[in-house]
Amino acid sequence: MLRVLTLVGGLLGAAVVSQFPEFTQQYTQRLSGQVEALETVIEDFDASARRADMTRDEALASMGGSVFLENRRRDMRETIARYDRLTEDLTALRSASPLERLVMPHRVADTALAQATYDDFIPALPLSVAGGISAFAGYIGGYGVVIGLFALLAWPFRRRKQKAGLTF
Repeated sequence: MLRVLTLVGGLLGAAVVSQFPEFTQQYTQRLSGQVEALETVIEDFDASARRADMTRDEALASMGGSVFLENRRRDMRETIARYDRLTEDLTALRSASPLERLVMPHRVADTALAQATYDDFIPALPLSVAGGISAFAGYIGGYGVVIGLFALLAWPFRRRKQKAGLTF
């Protein structure tokens, strides 16, 4: 029974992890579009600042005096910070191979973008080397999780047997 469950755990892990290279590829495409859209907004803001003979920071500092302008300043600061964060993730994901992306789940960190990618994601067969290696890693991980869970569940019973054996 344990062998069947560990096999199922391994196969489930293989099925899930083998999809990560394809998911990150689709996420990277969406990320690129998001970075381009944010870049357009920031370039437009910077152009307005230049026309007023201001730097970006000076333009942001001048936005005040009303609730609307304070909100707009906060929104622009958040947009600029998000652009910087997403650009860094995009650069890292583009320069990584599909296998290197396996250790980069922190670069798939924008929850709205990851959710949108997941909503449109269609699983792919892992026919590439990266997909095969990912499937193998997932199999080992799933197998290990099941073995670990059974070992954890069996642990209290093993201690009782050992204690009972020592008292005779």
